[in-house]
Parts: sequence; C-alpha cells; structure tokens
Amino acid sequence: MTLLEYKLPEAGLAGSYINGAWHWPDDGRTLTVENPSRREPICEVGRGTGDEIDIAVGAARAALPAWRALAASERGGLLSELGRRLEENAEEVARILAAESGNAIKTQARGEAMGATGVLKYYGGVAVEQKGETLPLGPDLFSYSTREPHGVVGSIIPWNSPLQLGCVKISMALATGNCLVLKPAEDAPLAILKLAELADGLFPPGVLNVVTGLGGEAGAALASHPGVDKVSFTGSSEVGKLIGHATADRIAKLTLELGGKSPTIVFPDAIENGRLDSTAQQVANAMRFARQGQSCTAGSRLFVHKDIWDVLMPKVAEKSAALRVGDALDPDVDMGAVINSERYGEIRAFVAEAEAQGASFLIGETPVEDPSGFSPNPTIITGVDNAWRIAREEVFGPVMVAIPFETEAEAIDMANDTHYGLAAFLFTHDVSRISRLTRAIDAGWIQVNQGGGQIPGMSYGGTKQSGTGSEYSIEGALEAYTYRKCITINIKEGA
Repeated sequence: MTLLEYKLPEAGLAGSYINGAWHWPDDGRTLTVENPSRREPICEVGRGTGDEIDIAVGAARAALPAWRALAASERGGLLSELGRRLEENAEEVARILAAESGNAIKTQARGEAMGATGVLKYYGGVAVEQKGETLPLGPDLFSYSTREPHGVVGSIIPWNSPLQLGCVKISMALATGNCLVLKPAEDAPLAILKLAELADGLFPPGVLNVVTGLGGEAGAALASHPGVDKVSFTGSSEVGKLIGHATADRIAKLTLELGGKSPTIVFPDAIENGRLDSTAQQVANAMRFARQGQSCTAGSRLFVHKDIWDVLMPKVAEKSAALRVGDALDPDVDMGAVINSERYGEIRAFVAEAEAQGASFLIGETPVEDPSGFSPNPTIITGVDNAWRIAREEVFGPVMVAIPFETEAEAIDMANDTHYGLAAFLFTHDVSRISRLTRAIDAGWIQVNQGGGQIPGMSYGGTKQSGTGSEYSIEGALEAYTYRKCITINIKEGA
C-alpha cells in the first residue's frame, strides 16, 4: 500500500485555513507529518506561529457580530450540513486519520469518522435548545435571561482522537454563536484540514479557522492572545496547567479536559451466570487496547477481587492478546501504532522500570529499543503495588496494571488514590454496591458493566487534575461556551 492510496487534503501544502481561504506562513516554514506505522513522511504542512494566530483571531472577531446574530436554527443547520458532508467522505477521511494517527482503520479510524459525524449532527439538532428563563419578580417587572456567546474561542486538540475532538470543539463553539480558531496537534493535523476543506464555503469567512503549528508556538500564542475570550484545551495535565496560567491574567473562560489514570473494579458477581466472557471483553475494551491505550479514559488500573483473579485474569489476557497488531491502514489489523518515537520511548521507559522493580508480565513485554514501527503489544503487568509509578502516572500506551483486592473499602481507597479523576469502570450487578461505589469513586464519568466510549448528549468531564468543565452535551456547551444575561424591564404604567 503506497501513500497515493489515500487522498491528502488539498490543504496539505497550505497548512492553515483562515478567514475562508487557505493560508501559507509568510516565513515559509513547514512541519512534516509522519505515518507512525511506517515511520515515513506523509506530507508537509505550514508551521504557523503567533502571526497566523493573530490573523485568525482578527478574522474571527470580524465575523462574530453577524454570526452570533444568526438564528440558532440556522447555525445548527450548517453544522448538520457539515456532518452530512463528512459522512459522504467518511472512508476517505478515515484513511487519512489512520495514516497520521496510527489508529487502526478497522477498529478505530472508521468509527471515529462516523462518531465525528454524529457529533456534528447532534449539535446541529440541539442548537435551538439555548433557552433562557423568565423570572416572576412581580406584576410590574418583566425579567428574563438569555444565553450569549463568549465571543472568540481558541481550541487546542491532541493527536489521539483529532477528528472526534475537533468536531466536539467546532460544534460546541459554533452552535452557541461563538467564532473559532482551532489548533490541531502537529502530529495529526490532516483529518482536521480535510474537514476544513469539506467546510469550505459553508460558514461565513472567519467563523471557522484552523491554524497548524507547534504547541509551543501556535498553541501558546492562541492560549495567551488577548482577543480570545475562551480557551478549550484537551491534552495532558502538564500542558493544561500552563494554559491555565496563560488565561488567568486576562480572566478568560477556560475548559480543560486533561489526563486520567482510570480504575476498573471487578467484583465476583460480574462473572456469574455466564458473564465471564463478556466481562473480560469489556474490561479489555475499557483499557482502550485497540487505540494503543492512547486515551485519557483508558482503564489502565485493573482491580480484581481475589476470589475471581485466577478465573478472570487469564480470560482478560486472552481477549487482549487476540488483537492483531500492525499497520493502521491494513484492513485486518486491530491495533496500530503509538504516535511517535517520543511517546514510544516513554512507554518503553515505564515498562522497563516496572520490570526492573520485579513486575511480572501476564501478556506483553518491554517494547524493543529500536522498532521498525511504533507498535508495542498489548501488555498486562501484575505483581505491582498501587504506589508504583506505573500505577500512578499516565503511561498513555497499551499497558494495564492488574492488582487484586479483598474488600469493597480497599477497592475504593485504591481507586481514589490518584490525583486524576476523569473516568472509572465498575463491574458488578449488585444494585446496592453500584449505588455505593458510584457515589464514592472520584470520577466525572463512571461506566457500569461496559467499557464503551463517549456518546453525544452525555456529560463528559473530570475532577481533580483531570480538568474543569464538561463537554459532549448541550448542557455542557451552554455552561462552558455561553454566559447568562439577565434583562429586567419596568413595565409599570407611567414609570
């Protein structure tokens, strides 16, 4: 399979989409986008800097008055149309996505393309739900509230799920009447550029802008730009802290969706009555092995009751090891490559350290030092204490640590013994236990008896150092992308 077997965005030699037109940096500098499965270049994109951010923010500010005045139903209709265009081109976009991100087209990239379509259509449909309230202040006072957009939104997205997250940021900002400057990750900007190509001519110039570049250049400039009223960032907790500092000085609004070290807790009744096979599969799904573990919600800390350890763990290992690892564009491959050499090296260091500490491998191994492609195998490590670094820090790779427990209280204590609080997975059919643990576990999103992904309409966000604010729902969009304006009118006769 050659590079010519999937179409690059026409923006592949432009890099940024600003004010309804393709833009090349004045200094001519470029970034090389690589295929992590093959360790070979795909194309060059422009290396935007603060100059491009300044132009894009200016275009967004100019477009804002007309866009925010447009009826919400019309804004929603345009988002739905973009969803339709993406759906028509989903296979082409999925191939681009698999090539740049390393996420297998069979299990991930096609699903992400269709999931992004669903996000656009969801927000297109619920855009009209931006309702205020009327207030009963008395017979002579008419008071009501409206939802107003913050203004210009700067959004920064990571490389692990760029199209889905890009569509979330686009949809939430535009549906609520804001204009947007979107900075995709330098490792995976092509699917977003393809989306901008599909959107060309749909939105008024300046409403949707995309600037490619490095995080330390374009991303930092966007977060600190005085013309940006709100920043929405998805990525690491370390970078999230820097963005928090950048926005604090001007009191800009901020949404952060950051890292996680999510617990998965399995009780004995989860495998009773023929449920062993399905529970093992859902536990493996929760780990996001098919995404190389590159998910902030990955259930990377598995706590299994000691009474079922010897029964469940071999089955989880079997399900996980059955994934076929290889080239993300191979239609028979289940699990592709991690994004780049830096990420691969960090994963390798985590696993090598745990191995040196005496950990055992149920499946997998320490990744080889000089790979032909960045494709570590699914790895499950046992003999680990919850205090070890590999059990506390986000590996962001296909590495699960498994730890037995005896009591419910012990499981809760270990689950909450982390500075993260994004997601958790609970496997039990005891309703009382479900009620107790879903209250007790510190996480913004808890799934019970399944390990699925986010669905448009649900509230998604974290606590602790996993972030602030929520996304994916119309309620989250209203809370994060609008402010409430109250109008009080004295209607007393003769006043």
